[in-house]
Formats: sequence, C-alpha cells, structure tokens
Amino acid sequence: MKTLTSQQLDGAYSGWACYMRRALDIATNVFNTSPNPRVGCVIVKGNEIVGEGWHLGPGQNHAEIEALDRSGGKAKSAIAFVTMEPCSHIGRTGPCSKALIEAGVESVVIASVDPDERVCGQGIVDLEDAGINVFHLSSFDGLARDINPGYFKRHKSRMPFVRLKLAMSIDGRTGLANGKSKWITSSEARSDAQKYRARSNAIITGINTVLEDDPALTLRIDDLKLNKSQLENNRIAFLKRPLRVIVDSKKRTPDTSKIINSEGGVKIFTNEMEYKGDEFPQNVELVQTASAQGRVDLRTMLESLSANFGCDEVLVEAGPTLSTSFIKEDLVDELVLYIAPKILGSDARPLTEITGLMEMNECLQFSVKEFDNVGADIKVVLTIN
Repeated sequence: MKTLTSQQLDGAYSGWACYMRRALDIATNVFNTSPNPRVGCVIVKGNEIVGEGWHLGPGQNHAEIEALDRSGGKAKSAIAFVTMEPCSHIGRTGPCSKALIEAGVESVVIASVDPDERVCGQGIVDLEDAGINVFHLSSFDGLARDINPGYFKRHKSRMPFVRLKLAMSIDGRTGLANGKSKWITSSEARSDAQKYRARSNAIITGINTVLEDDPALTLRIDDLKLNKSQLENNRIAFLKRPLRVIVDSKKRTPDTSKIINSEGGVKIFTNEMEYKGDEFPQNVELVQTASAQGRVDLRTMLESLSANFGCDEVLVEAGPTLSTSFIKEDLVDELVLYIAPKILGSDARPLTEITGLMEMNECLQFSVKEFDNVGADIKVVLTIN
C-alpha cells in the first residue's frame, strides 16, 4: 500500500481529493449503520464517476457493492475511492475485496484502515495479492474516523463513543429556580439535537431527570425535517430506535413514567438486588451492575452497553449530577453545548455540580471543535483536553 499526503495529490493524482470528499459526503447519507461503519464508495473511470454507493445498514449491500452495481459494468480498469478499507471476511454479506477483484478495478484508494480485527489490513493484502494498487490518502484519515467515532473506539477500547449534550442560558443555567426548563433553546436547536439521537445507539439519562422531567427520550423523526430521499436512506436505520438507558442505583423508576411506557427498548442500570419480573413491561430490562460508592459504576455500564448491547455511540442527556459524573470520571469524548441568548438568574439551576476549584490550573480545559449558529442559539462542540 502506498500512502499519499495532500501535498502529493497533483499530476497523476489530480482530482483524487475531490473524489474522496464525495465518498465521505455520501457515507453520511445514513445517520446510523451500527454495528457496521458508515462507508461511501465512488468509482471513477477516465475522470468520470461511473458509480457510487453507501451502506444503508446491517444485512444491506456494503458501499462497494452498491457502487459496483450502479457502475453498470464499467468498473473494469477503474479506480474505487472508499472511505474505509474494503472488508475481507464473510458476514451477512460477502467480502467487498473479492467483489472489487472480480470487477477488475485497477486501483483502490482508501481514507482509513478498518480497525475490526477480522479485517485490519487483510482487505488490503487481498487486493494487492490480486495485482490491484492500493493507496491510502492519509490526509483524509481523520475525516473518515470522525464519521465513525464509535466504531473506531469500540474496536480499540471496547467502549462506546460518549457524547454529552447540554443546553444552557448565557449565564450558564439550565432551568429556572422553580424547575421550569421548557424551552431554553429554539426549535431549530432541538431539531439539531435530534440528529445526535439518530446517530446514537443509546440515550442515557439519570433517575433524577426521570423523576423531575418525565422525558420519553424517543427519536422524533418528524423533528429531523428530512426530505423524501433522506427518509428513504435512513429507512433501515430508523427501524432500530436507540435504546433508552436509565442510571438508577436504587431502582426508583416509576412504572408510570413516559420512558417506560413509550415504544422502544429500555435498560435500567441499577445496584438493586431484588427484582420482580412483572414490575415493568417486556420492553424494559433491569441490568445489575457494579457499584461505585453506592452508585452505578458508569465505566462498567458503558462497557456493558458496548459488549452486550452493541452500542458504538451513546448520547447522555441528563441533569447536572449525572453530567458532572461523566465529566469528572473522564468518560466524555465530545460535549455538544447549545447556548440560548437568555439570562435565567443566579438562583436558577446550574449546568454542572463541579465545585471546590481553587486555582485556575485546576479548571477543566476544553478545545472547540465546532462553532455555529442554530436558529437563535449558538452551538459549540467541544472535546476535553
């Protein structure tokens, strides 16, 4: 395999960056293909795109197969641009490396190597053994990983990618002193937040939020405001709604709560030993987990969500107590913060419960990954340094 940087993409490689950007763009036509990665493929012959495709979900054609089918037999001696190394094993579908070999492509250009131990370089070996040139565009590796952060993290550390979503006023408050918090942010911001739910395999909240706000935490597809093509692309993804997960150490979740009585699976992680099987509907499962000072051990819970429930990406939508725990235990990979141009007052509810900081060097430091206006609000995506 030959590695090329962006500075080398001229001359014979002119236009390759454009084709790879197109492959990355179409890979995101689907919000969620877990446990598979989101992948895009563009087949180019004579500086013309003759076929392109993207993966729709488990059991469906992989991106390479879709692109080959749409090329109408024109893939021979063509170049295939794929956002991830073609798979080399037989799962629900056949190996894409074999399909590309049989189609007679001349070269395969990838943005990233597949971290799945069943592939992880074997697809490249298969292609090269068949006489196909394989190129790695290293400058696009980070972009490819950003499309599938949970897939890469799960295969590396057996943990899901954790995204914490928070909304606050400009004075850092999440609700009025009397508990009222609907709505701090605009409808546009709430619609944008639904996209993170659509990307996630699980939405995590705490028992305090369940008792105080009684949320359903369901994916509201209408709020995504998708067109007909986008809805069709995500048809498979929307069949598998995200799990709702409640962190409830003492098993206080009421059987009348919306989250329990709305459609979709619910997992209640608890330290409580006793459980009567008829307490909740069949869609609800109690999961006993390790205790950390009388509370649910969050790291163990995340490991369970990855290993036992196939979660690549999880979204935390919780109050200040649980949100603070995730931050302090260094479990947050990405923080999505919506800031409304409102002042709620010094007696309103705080964003977090982090206390006791006496020196500036004790403060948690973040890096800004994304900054944008969403409706009347500001959206900031951060990573913890």
